[in-house]
Amino acid sequence: MTPTSHQQSAAREFAAFWTGKGYEKGQTQPFWIGLLRVLGVENPDQGYIEFEDRAHIDAAHGFIDGYIPATHVLIEQKSLGKNLRAGIPQSDGSVLTPFQQAKRYAVDLPYSRRPRFIVVSNFAEFDIYDMENPNGEPERLLLKDLPKEFFRLKFLVDTGSETIRREEEISKRAGDVVGLIYDALLKQYRDPTNPQSLKSLNELCVRLVFLLYAEDADVFTHLQFHDYLKQFPAAKVRGALIDLFKVLDTPREKRDPYLDGDLMAFPYVNGGLFANENLEIPQFTNEILDLILRKGSEDFDWKDISPTIFGAVFESTLNPETRRSGGMHYTSVQNIHKVIDPLFLDSLKAALATAKGIAEKRARDAALRSFIDGLASLTFLDPACGSGNFLTETYICLRRLENEALAALLGNEMRLDLGDLVKVSISQFHGIEINDFAVAVAKTALWIAENQMLRETEAIAHRNIDFLPLKSYDGIVEGNALCVDWPRTSYIMGNPPFIGASMMTAEQKAEAVASFGKGKRVNSIDYVGAWYYKAAALMRGTETRAAFVSTNSITQGEQVAPLWKPLVERFGVSIDFAHRTFRWDSESNSKAHVHCVVVGFSCVDDFTRSHEDTKPCGGTLRGFVPSCENKMLFDGDRVSLVPHINAYLVAAPDAFVESRGKPLCDVPAMTYGNKPSDDGNLLLTEAEREALLAETPALAPFVRRYVGARDFIAGDEVRYCLWLRDASPALYHGCREVMRRLAAVRDFRLASTAAPTRVLADQPWRFFSTPQTDASYLAIPEVSSERRRYVPVGFLDASVIASNKLLIVPGATLYHFGVVTSNVHMAWMRIVTGRLKSDYQYSGAIVYNNFPWPIEMCQCENVANNQSQYPIGTGNIGLGNNSTMATIARTAQAILDARAAHPDCPLKVLYDELTMPPDLRRAHQDNDRAVMAAYGFKLGMTESECVAELFKRYQELVEAKEPIR
Repeated sequence: MTPTSHQQSAAREFAAFWTGKGYEKGQTQPFWIGLLRVLGVENPDQGYIEFEDRAHIDAAHGFIDGYIPATHVLIEQKSLGKNLRAGIPQSDGSVLTPFQQAKRYAVDLPYSRRPRFIVVSNFAEFDIYDMENPNGEPERLLLKDLPKEFFRLKFLVDTGSETIRREEEISKRAGDVVGLIYDALLKQYRDPTNPQSLKSLNELCVRLVFLLYAEDADVFTHLQFHDYLKQFPAAKVRGALIDLFKVLDTPREKRDPYLDGDLMAFPYVNGGLFANENLEIPQFTNEILDLILRKGSEDFDWKDISPTIFGAVFESTLNPETRRSGGMHYTSVQNIHKVIDPLFLDSLKAALATAKGIAEKRARDAALRSFIDGLASLTFLDPACGSGNFLTETYICLRRLENEALAALLGNEMRLDLGDLVKVSISQFHGIEINDFAVAVAKTALWIAENQMLRETEAIAHRNIDFLPLKSYDGIVEGNALCVDWPRTSYIMGNPPFIGASMMTAEQKAEAVASFGKGKRVNSIDYVGAWYYKAAALMRGTETRAAFVSTNSITQGEQVAPLWKPLVERFGVSIDFAHRTFRWDSESNSKAHVHCVVVGFSCVDDFTRSHEDTKPCGGTLRGFVPSCENKMLFDGDRVSLVPHINAYLVAAPDAFVESRGKPLCDVPAMTYGNKPSDDGNLLLTEAEREALLAETPALAPFVRRYVGARDFIAGDEVRYCLWLRDASPALYHGCREVMRRLAAVRDFRLASTAAPTRVLADQPWRFFSTPQTDASYLAIPEVSSERRRYVPVGFLDASVIASNKLLIVPGATLYHFGVVTSNVHMAWMRIVTGRLKSDYQYSGAIVYNNFPWPIEMCQCENVANNQSQYPIGTGNIGLGNNSTMATIARTAQAILDARAAHPDCPLKVLYDELTMPPDLRRAHQDNDRAVMAAYGFKLGMTESECVAELFKRYQELVEAKEPIR
């Protein structure tokens, strides 16, 4: 019985035993100890899991039901039948769901023990929360499904691959060694800034790394390079290397027969690695020689480096400036698999498992041979390959599958004739890279990977396989991927440059726009979008599939429509799988943090429609590609099978939310607050205000409170502004401070490159834009933290001047406030809004103006004309007999009342998930229910389901061609 079938049997017994059982106080510990045994932990009760740890919460105490230190999992257990999504009264009077209760416990833990996952269970169900996305939806697993889905709980016991961690450590240490050698050699060049000298230095380092690896990995004899170099003094090393490089590039039969024996003993390498005889090599010093012999050879074993990781570390160590300016980031092995696993590797593994599972030997052997032939027929392209880590990791994975198939074929028949044993070749892998040094690194990484995989094949086949001479390899070429033709391959993959639309050089912008062709707002698309266009054009009418790592900006905000609408409509692109936003950590020394998505796409559906006689996903790749029927949507460690994924990475129909000047529904317009364009001269601190009014008290009505997004949320800064729109010049003409400030405003505007700003230089007392009204208005911060479930929204009095960092809705009522602050609107916002880093960047043109309001809103009279004036937190609105709107107005007022009950708390405290007062949370939950009822949404609907319905409604409104009235 295999380990998997054993676990499946154990899971079946466990599920049968616990069905119908589950008392929190008495059965939590045996339940979890038994479950961990199913997952392979031999003695979970001996320290693997901790129970009933005390947690301090304000003045009270609670107990953490379970905590697994090794995997940072916190468990909140409830009794059988308890609703895991419902609020439960706490001892302090608050009402919290089990997840919210667990999060409150988590705050008490030391930082090193903060949970990576929170699991909430009632014995029959498990809700799994990924704390990398704490506001996301949980993954739900049912006890009855455990026998077939126990693998979904592997995070409870998966402490990470020790092999990967060891390879990472070794590879990074290797990068440090290379960096020391590089820096020492650089000092020896006559002109260390000369581009040709730097190019030679890079190539020299690549050669040295290969030689150091070769003597540890049995490509050469052990320490062969070390012993050859050791016999020379530093002054003679340059000539010794020139001689060695020539020998390594010369076949034995063509070498000088009178060569020194040490040189003649080296094998012929070939592959072009040592072919360049014009390499500039400087004189060596004792320091350099010692670094190579001691740190590079004696103190370090190169054979276990990961070529996938080391290539990236190598390049980033030697070319950090090139890496940064080129926008390149180096993907970890784990993140590479976010791309290649669903793109092709999972399907290949399944195909191999199917072949191995055939009972009849002759049929099984035929299937295994066919599988190997299929592997050898696949081709791969990374059109921004950098140091080749995607290609290298893919090659390693394919060769391991081939080795597994060979092992199954050979069995005990060691003399089985397999012809050419290894069929998967590095010639199947293609890359385009603009940096010549990265090209050299990528080729070397593939050669190292080839050697490592051959050693594994030798162990399986019990026979020696020649690695040398290297095969000449021109699959990775130097060039600008947007300016050269791409080879047609089975799969396209990689992580193209992460350069925002506003950060591109003029040359990059021209390249990108040329790739996009004519289209609406193509100037706003990030550089990576050009790779999507070029891939789509190549794939159209074929079964080729692609997947790219990209910054999440291409699936949010204003970029979505100009990028994805043509991809879908012009090329027939469909998204096959996607990883929603995750923080992506590079393997380079700089450890860049970027918020990314992975998008896998193809034109296969379009291809199928145009080839009716061909089965979906058929053709030459049949059996080696994923199914077309189910799309895979990943959110953290959770995956859902869905019928369709749209460009916002939501399981919903295609819809493209384009920038809109007016609301789609009949609601008050949203605009930016007041923009001063004054270089700060119209703004005052509290001290400056007091000094100004001491000089000219009559200006008091015209020195107004000034609020931006930070002031609005944090409340930690009080600012004022000169609001002279309705002031007589006679009032301030004699005030020296005001006149000084107005002169500075005039000079600043005159110096502007923007013509509209220069025009207003002759009205320095006036803000550049002044949408301010004489009534209270709704305010929404332009930027807000993603950690908040609700973006703080509120009313400001007419006396307060909103800055252009606030979005304002003059004429908004309590009803509008209730809908905008609801979970329904927040769900819409989280999907369609842009991001600043990971923070929400609310947009009126994208989020508010396209929001599909409840149908009652579209049927009623214009509520903007049916409102009353009221100060913050008081009053009501005229709603006629519309009971739904009246209900939402009441729940909205309750939110304002709950805020007013905590006058010492700014919005940043009130809307922190860890400190939100219970009465405010209840008020929001009541408002959420009222808004969902207005839409006809069922309670318990997930956020994804909610957004899918909103997209349907949005599409219906758009197709109506004009706003609903």
